[in-house]
Amino acid sequence: MSDRLQKAPLSGIRKMFDLATSDAINLSLGEPDVLPPESAVKGMNDAAVKGMNRYGPTPGMMQLREAVASRYSGYGIEGNNIMITPSGTTALLMISQSLIDPGDETLIPSPGFVVYGPHTMLSAGRSVEYKLTEDHFQPDIDDIQRKITKRTKIIFLNYPSNPTGGTLNEASFRAIRDIAKDKGIVVVSDEVYEPFVYEGKHISFMSELENSIVVNGFSKMMAVPGWRMGFVAAGKNVIADLTKMAYHMCACPNMPAQYGILNAMPSIDGYLDDVRRIYKKRRDLITSRVNNIPGMVMNAPKGAFYAFPKFKFPVTSEELAMKLVKNGLICVPGSAFGEYGEGHLRFSYAADEHKISTGMDILETTVKEMKW
Repeated sequence: MSDRLQKAPLSGIRKMFDLATSDAINLSLGEPDVLPPESAVKGMNDAAVKGMNRYGPTPGMMQLREAVASRYSGYGIEGNNIMITPSGTTALLMISQSLIDPGDETLIPSPGFVVYGPHTMLSAGRSVEYKLTEDHFQPDIDDIQRKITKRTKIIFLNYPSNPTGGTLNEASFRAIRDIAKDKGIVVVSDEVYEPFVYEGKHISFMSELENSIVVNGFSKMMAVPGWRMGFVAAGKNVIADLTKMAYHMCACPNMPAQYGILNAMPSIDGYLDDVRRIYKKRRDLITSRVNNIPGMVMNAPKGAFYAFPKFKFPVTSEELAMKLVKNGLICVPGSAFGEYGEGHLRFSYAADEHKISTGMDILETTVKEMKW
């Protein structure tokens, strides 16, 4: 095994998920519990039955690439700006492998999703954490500017955010855009939770593809995480380079799943309207419950389906999370998402209201019983 792989940490999210017992309330994993669009399942099944199971184009079916481009046509993109990938995670690894040379540096959000640092390491680079602000988890622009060096190749962003549920505001967008252009740095914007914004609007780097790459996907959008289907939006030359890397990683994305997604694209907006209403109701429930627990505080998340409350107890987030595990509630310690995630817990509300309420009962009882 290579030194790089040995040094790459296991996901703290998966670690907590693996601790779950059959009777535990599991709010650790961001796995949608809603049903996929019927048209997606039918389209995939029909394609498989009809024999659409052979190799396809490495960057994905052009029909699907054009359908995705049409959905985001307001940004002036075309099918050749889109590449279909076997999951958003795979897309992120492809990008790191394609852009990073040994010794290059990336700036990654903290708290932030768990793959950006390991992907940098597996690409022989070095990741540097930048802080998010306490109020609404915006990128700390001063901290980013202090940490940029001549070796900085990528700034990773993730909005709507996993784990915080934060959304990017206009001022932060402009600041990151201008820094990246001025310093010749590529922005890699992970926007897989883009369909789930509850207040305001989603601000996308699809408008800045000259020096940005946007990662999105269908796992969350269509509630099909097991299909492992994502996509990338980038300049046409970048898509050509990423296609070369994609061939060596996977040859091509899943063909029947692509037909399923293509079949669901014309009606996806109505589906997402219904799903957002479900998640927003759950968001309001968990926000209310958390803020009624002494010693815990949280602003209502504006996007995604994660709650990231701050606690004011003299324990680490891992110690508190392990205590909750023993009492039957699985969540993720904030420290799993970087240095600046300490003092928080992450809960997924991609679970039904009964599970959320029961989980918050366990949280409330646990913190009241602990002796501080």
